[in-house]
Amino acid sequence: MAINTEKQAKFVDQFVLHGNATRAAIEAGFSPKSAEQKGCNLKSRFALEITVATRKAIIDAVPSALAQLKTLSLEAESESVRLQACKDVLDRAGLKPTDRVETITVEKSTIELRAELDSLMALEGGFLEDDEDEAPARLN
Repeated sequence: MAINTEKQAKFVDQFVLHGNATRAAIEAGFSPKSAEQKGCNLKSRFALEITVATRKAIIDAVPSALAQLKTLSLEAESESVRLQACKDVLDRAGLKPTDRVETITVEKSTIELRAELDSLMALEGGFLEDDEDEAPARLN
């Protein structure tokens, strides 16, 4: 629904600033007695406009937020603050390190391991006897 009055536009602007519908209605010029009900109605009625205005406000804040992060990463007294600021900048640039590495272990039976060892020994020119108690002549 389109915003028709200056009060409605001001309500949207104020709601985007602090997220309180009653307070936004009062600041937009509506009666404090009816502000709670009016704020709730306006919030529902202009939900799309509020969403668009909120996204615009966030986008508008990005350059100053990045400048602040840059300043922190270069000039903060605390080493941990500088490090966290650097991590945040890199994260937002899509350069976040891997959180966790998954290791997959395949368990093999003794028979499978022995067969694999036999085939490796055959490649090296060695051999294994069928007697399991006897150690191989060489392992590498």
